[in-house]
Amino acid sequence: MKYSPKQIEKYRRQKYIAQLEKIGKNLFRLLRDPETNAGKLLGRFDELMEKLDGMETIRLDTEYLRESEAYYRRLREEWHAAPFDARRLDELREAEMSNLNRLQKMKNRNSYRKAKHRKHAERDGWE
Repeated sequence: MKYSPKQIEKYRRQKYIAQLEKIGKNLFRLLRDPETNAGKLLGRFDELMEKLDGMETIRLDTEYLRESEAYYRRLREEWHAAPFDARRLDELREAEMSNLNRLQKMKNRNSYRKAKHRKHAERDGWE
């Protein structure tokens, strides 16, 4: 079966977005875990970013996806700019978890209520 260019583009887009999501979830899980050391964190993060770099870059439409990609790329540059050790990890842990949480809030901001239902919002007790 032959796939159309549109189907191929959609597949690549889904894979790219899924990889961005995977990076965020793994990064948050590793930062939250007190047993995570600097070497483990940096190794896993680099592995995930290399996989993303190996994919064809796609156009990202939503603010959340653009911000996520920019944040992960900036984070990699910062972490490789200076030695990354346990002391530096402890300094960055809370701040980076806050940044990841901010990205998740950005993602979830519009998912609570569809626009077509907003006119009924004043009657249902939500919002």
